[in-house]
Amino acid sequence: MSSLRIADNKLMNDLIKSYKMKQILVPTDFSTCANNAIDFAVQSAKNLPVEITLLHAFEVMGNMYTDNMGVNKDFNQSLLEEVHDKLALLKSSIEDTEGVVVTTYIFKGTLNEAIFKTATDKNIDLIVMGTLGASGIKEKLWGSKTAAVIGNSKVPVMVIPYEYEWKKPEKILMTTSHFEKEPAILDFLFEVAELYMAQVQVAIFTDEDEGNAITLLEQDLKIDQYEKILKEQYKKETLVARQLFGKEFEETLEYHIRQNKIDILAMFTYQRKILHRIFHPSMTKRMSYHTKIPLLAVPAK
Repeated sequence: MSSLRIADNKLMNDLIKSYKMKQILVPTDFSTCANNAIDFAVQSAKNLPVEITLLHAFEVMGNMYTDNMGVNKDFNQSLLEEVHDKLALLKSSIEDTEGVVVTTYIFKGTLNEAIFKTATDKNIDLIVMGTLGASGIKEKLWGSKTAAVIGNSKVPVMVIPYEYEWKKPEKILMTTSHFEKEPAILDFLFEVAELYMAQVQVAIFTDEDEGNAITLLEQDLKIDQYEKILKEQYKKETLVARQLFGKEFEETLEYHIRQNKIDILAMFTYQRKILHRIFHPSMTKRMSYHTKIPLLAVPAK
C-alpha cells in the first residue's frame, strides 16, 4: 500500500473518530414500514463507528377482571416472549450478514415513552423511523406516530418513506426560513453530510403571491450572504443556496427534489404552543407524510 493511501486512510479514521454520532435508535413494530428504517440504519452503519439499538414498545393489555383471572397475564407473557424472539432473530441476522453491532431493548409502555426514555438513557444521537405505508392500517398508524415523535423529540429524527430503497446519499437539501447560523442547530446536519460525503444545498421558499420585486431582491441578498456564512463556517465550497418560488411549499419543494435528484431532505423543528400546533401543523411534520426520500428533522435547540 502506498504512503499516500496510508495517509488518506489515517486521515479518514481520524475524521471518523471526531464525529459525535455514535448511537442510532430504531423503534420497530416489525412492519414493512419499520423494516425500511432498520435497513437505512444498517446500511448507514456499515461505514460508520455507530451502534444500533432496536427498540420495541410493548403496551401491556388487560383490565382488572381478566388480570385477576390470570388470562391477560399469560397472554401478555406469550406476546412478550414472541417479541423477544423476533428481536433476537433480527439482531443475529444483522450482525451475521452485515457486521453491524446491534443491541435490543423492550420497553413496557407507549411508543413515545419508549423512544424518549431510551434516547435519554442511551445518549442516542439519531432516531431512525419509517413512515406512512399505503398497504394497511398498521403502517398508517406507525406513520402518524412517527410524525408525533418529530414534534416532540430533542434528538434528530430521520424519517424513511414506506417505498424507499437504500442508496448512499450524495445530495442533502436543507430548507429553512430562519437562516439558522447557530452551531448547536447546524452542526449535526453538516456532520451527517460529512459522514456520507454528501453535498449540501440550501433552499429558501418564497410564495409567488406574496413576493414583489423589492422583497425578492432583499431575499436574494440575504440568501447570498447566508451562503457565504455557511461556506466559511463549514468549509463547504460546493454548498449552494437558492430561492424557490411557488404557490404551494410542498409542491415546489417536491419538484425541486425531483429535478435536482436530492437524496435527503433536512428541515428544522421548533417547539410551539399547543393551540398553534393544532391549527397550524408543523411544516416538517407535514412533509413527513409526503416525502419520497428520507427526511432529517433536526430540533432547533
